[in-house]
Amino acid sequence: MSYADKVFIENCKDIINNGYWDTDQNVRPRWADGTPAHTVKKFGIVNRYDLQKEFPILTIRKTFFKSSIDELLWIWQKKSNNINDLNSKIWDQWADENGSIGKAYGYQLGVKHKYKEGEMDQVDRVLFDLKNNPYSRRIMTNIYTFQDLHEMNLYPCAYSMTFNVSDGKLNGILNQRSNDMVVANNWNVVQYSILLIMLAQVSNLQVGELVHVISDAHIYDRHIPALEKMFETEQFEAPKLIVNPDVKNFYDFTVDDFKLVDYKSTPLDTKLEVAI
Repeated sequence: MSYADKVFIENCKDIINNGYWDTDQNVRPRWADGTPAHTVKKFGIVNRYDLQKEFPILTIRKTFFKSSIDELLWIWQKKSNNINDLNSKIWDQWADENGSIGKAYGYQLGVKHKYKEGEMDQVDRVLFDLKNNPYSRRIMTNIYTFQDLHEMNLYPCAYSMTFNVSDGKLNGILNQRSNDMVVANNWNVVQYSILLIMLAQVSNLQVGELVHVISDAHIYDRHIPALEKMFETEQFEAPKLIVNPDVKNFYDFTVDDFKLVDYKSTPLDTKLEVAI
């Protein structure tokens, strides 16, 4: 069993056994057939992943590693809000006729701000500080921009990162207001683990720990049968992550610079519908 499997199973069983069902509430999300998408949830889950010990990817179901990195690069490298710059279909249902998701995600990271050192966007500010002032307690990003929420086709779920260097190791806290545990939890963990690894490598730091803080950790009603199957499936050891050591510039990373060695997972025989 990988550590990611252990954490995921413990989280989901705790939510099912001790969580709050919103079946008597008027909820916003809907299934494709128009039925209200109800959830069982817990408030305030915190998970920690030591990235020096193990890469945190599930084996009880497949996490689409390359696609998750592609979306990460779309947001953090391309700073895009247009699905035409993305190689998967995961954002299609939130895009307009031009492919835009509004002033969301990558758009916010690309907005330039004034500092005494000059104008920089949020990503470039992080890169600057990690190289020039790595022990600062002010290295962070935030894409939950209130004045732009009305122009976002989806409010950010994973909305802020706080970076901290201790003893030469880059650590990060991912804050997430909402997390669809079955569909998106490990996808986000994989992405932000990769982000820390990228930033550490180009800043001449070691990678440390990812702390994942979830405000509303929920499981949708229609996902529970598939989740219960996952609890009983075969589990494997975590794969080894190989990163191209020659990349020294954050913007030079590509999806092909990351490889998993011996990644084994149990196929999921159920298609997971995404609530909108």
